[in-house]
Amino acid sequence: MTPSGSPAPTESAGPVRRWLSIIGVGEDGVEGLSAAARRAVEDAEMVFGGQRHLRLLSNLIRGEAVAWPSPIRSAIPEIEALRGTRVAVLASGDPFHHGIGSLLTEAVATDETAVFAAPSSFSLTAGRMGWAVQDAELVSLCGHPIETILPHLQPSRRLLVLSADETTPCAVAHLLSRHGFGASRIAVLEALGGPSERVRACRADAFDLADVARLNTMAIAVEAENEARVIPLGAGLDDALFETDGMLTKREIRAVTLSSLAPRAGDLLWDIGTGSGSVAIEWLLAHPANRAIGVERREDRAARARENAAALGVPRLRVIVGEAPGALASLPAPDAVFVGGGVARDGTLEAAWDTLSSGGRLVANSVTLESDMVLGGFVGKAGGTLTRLSVERLDRIGGVRGFRPAMTVTQLRATKP
Repeated sequence: MTPSGSPAPTESAGPVRRWLSIIGVGEDGVEGLSAAARRAVEDAEMVFGGQRHLRLLSNLIRGEAVAWPSPIRSAIPEIEALRGTRVAVLASGDPFHHGIGSLLTEAVATDETAVFAAPSSFSLTAGRMGWAVQDAELVSLCGHPIETILPHLQPSRRLLVLSADETTPCAVAHLLSRHGFGASRIAVLEALGGPSERVRACRADAFDLADVARLNTMAIAVEAENEARVIPLGAGLDDALFETDGMLTKREIRAVTLSSLAPRAGDLLWDIGTGSGSVAIEWLLAHPANRAIGVERREDRAARARENAAALGVPRLRVIVGEAPGALASLPAPDAVFVGGGVARDGTLEAAWDTLSSGGRLVANSVTLESDMVLGGFVGKAGGTLTRLSVERLDRIGGVRGFRPAMTVTQLRATKP
């Protein structure tokens, strides 16, 4: 296997036969294929694809046509078993951009494949709009809740969006309007590149496009109103953005906590005692590939954390109800752990520390003497640093103003050798 997880190229004294052709198909069907791609379809003994793709290329297909099963992944062993047979797989547009290409190359070495890509939906959409792809935010809502779009709603930005189905544009328009982006202009582009292509546009708060085709994309020019709910890009979101019963790591402490956790793309965080979910949510906002699991012993708080995550555009937050350290045993190994509640419970820090691999980060916050003692004992055994964090906020004191101190936080930060 290669470092990316794909099969290593086959070692051979002679040229490797590329038996698997992965072919991107546009709405223009056969007309959009190169001569080489057409030959790959005609020569294939087995052709896999969606019903629409098989129909578009029906005049070319001479071998057996096989429609994808559900789930598509279940067909991969069948394709592997055909190694040495001429096989063609049909995909939409660019098979390696939100397509099946990478799924296939998890099982089949790249030097056994021939790839014939068509323009991606993002490229076609950008071309119709006259936008530069590299200057736009690319968002897929296929298989993802529409709230996924929320962090991308930054003033004066452009979004290229893959819709899940014909209902997505209307749902997105309503979401934008609710969050103060009603002036944004939404273009809905249907069946791009084919004879039924159509492009229509309107404001989000006046969305009235009917009879939207199931296959569509959106191009959104974001306009934020004065009261728009823009999710800032830096750490330390305003506390008011979270619904809470008081179990919330406050903004200033949260910003330092995220810095100590040092998020890296694709890392998994355990947020033990997640409360309102604020630390895990900001961890997820740091990069779209990041993952987080919140552990919370109270069901009402777990539900609130999930609601906060959806409202802030990271509905992928997983929250389990349970008590540490017992609830940690069945979880996938983390890259970083934050303990924001229950530090004084026996074994929680040790269980987290033992699970971390080399380079993993452990951060724990304490506001009680008992928990401070636990942190001190841990540092004495495993190492790490302790830092006292104090915040004072301006407040009314009688008829005058003064700074009122919040509870001092002791923070443990340790990196696994």
